[in-house]
Amino acid sequence: METGIYGQQLELFQLFQPTNIKVCASKFTFVDLFAGIGGFRIPLEELGGRCLGYSEIDKEAIKTYQNNFIKCNSEEIYLGDITNIDKLPFEQIDILVGGVPCQPWSIAGKLLGLNDPRGQLWFNVFKLVKQNQPKAFIFENVKGLTEPRNRASLNYIITNLTQAGYIIKYQVLNSYDFGLPQDRDRIFIVGIRNDIENAWSFTFPKPLRKHLKLYDVIPGIQRSNFVKKKFSSDILFEDGKIPASRNRFQKIDELNDFFTFADIRDGHTTIHSWDLIETSIKEKLICKTILRNRRKKIYGAKDGNPLSFKVLEQLIPDLKKEEIDILISKEILKYVEDQGYEFVNSKISSGINNVSKIYLPHAYAIGTLTATGTRDFVATISIECQKPEAFKQTFIKEIYQPKKFKPLTAQDYAKLQGFPEWFQINNNESTAKHQFGNAVSVPVVYNIAKELLQIIL
Repeated sequence: METGIYGQQLELFQLFQPTNIKVCASKFTFVDLFAGIGGFRIPLEELGGRCLGYSEIDKEAIKTYQNNFIKCNSEEIYLGDITNIDKLPFEQIDILVGGVPCQPWSIAGKLLGLNDPRGQLWFNVFKLVKQNQPKAFIFENVKGLTEPRNRASLNYIITNLTQAGYIIKYQVLNSYDFGLPQDRDRIFIVGIRNDIENAWSFTFPKPLRKHLKLYDVIPGIQRSNFVKKKFSSDILFEDGKIPASRNRFQKIDELNDFFTFADIRDGHTTIHSWDLIETSIKEKLICKTILRNRRKKIYGAKDGNPLSFKVLEQLIPDLKKEEIDILISKEILKYVEDQGYEFVNSKISSGINNVSKIYLPHAYAIGTLTATGTRDFVATISIECQKPEAFKQTFIKEIYQPKKFKPLTAQDYAKLQGFPEWFQINNNESTAKHQFGNAVSVPVVYNIAKELLQIIL
């Protein structure tokens, strides 16, 4: 019986024992567009697929891909840049797959959509689908493609794929629902050629019932099996008002299992710069006042406005200019010419001291891994706190100050994306993280393809 971390993942998404030996008797063929490092290829080969060819332009990604797959199959074709392909050189393709570049629709990019040169790669996809007529295809992209501002682009993509002769279905799936402790929403677009019997019957896989936690995947962190204590909203939240921004991993009756470092948000697990250094009660009051009023429209149209001393005088009794100056000297506040005072850490993405979030080992899921890197860390020990008001201070004293937390490694990235233990990662740590951040989650593709194969084979 398979044991260890990968054994648990294996049980969750029903993969065979991982091996470098390819499946000899293939059940179907596939072509790997925008191949990256092989996130699509791994599950398709586990299901009995044989790769006919692959397309990728990133030199480092190609090296990683070839190092893992091509050495034992010299017959498949490297297709090069998709923009230079008029027609795929194969008589019959069962499945066409690819993670079409996501930057045009990602909040990390400029949100240019189909006006972005990378967004226009969809036109190359349309051409190949129309000319080669594979039995089916699976394309992946960021959830942002489904948002209202990008709805016209999504409709355009669906229309063109439909006109190429396909029944199209799409759905946003989260890696967490398929056995990975990562909160990663991605849209998957599945097409089945409309002459195939029962093409309309395809349905996306249902979430798995079992879930891993961070300590199941990431080595060197403490395993804890304590049961979280439940609290009322009156205790967890100010005035009992539950913030609208809370997600599925922020339970309304539990303490969060991560801490966010930011000076522009508040909450029972938000760490501010004034929490990390010695500050007086009055200084904390000044900071809290700015925090609670910076977004009010009466003080400006921005989503976060500097506040003038005149405004602060009205909000804080007996405020002295010297008290503001001390906070500037402590590098908590800064003065914006002709506007007023705002926090030095005025962007949510900047974090504090290069730390954005620290997750506890028993966390349900870490945030989405990205190609551009992350300022997220994992604590090496867990803390259990029965008093919510003491949770933050306990964390600072027992984890943050003694530095009992660590950055994610490239190997951690691999496990959080569901890559098998045999997979050989790039020797450069930052390059490897970039590659895994760009990759598709293996078990999600496995479960989609498993449903798809029941129809097309």
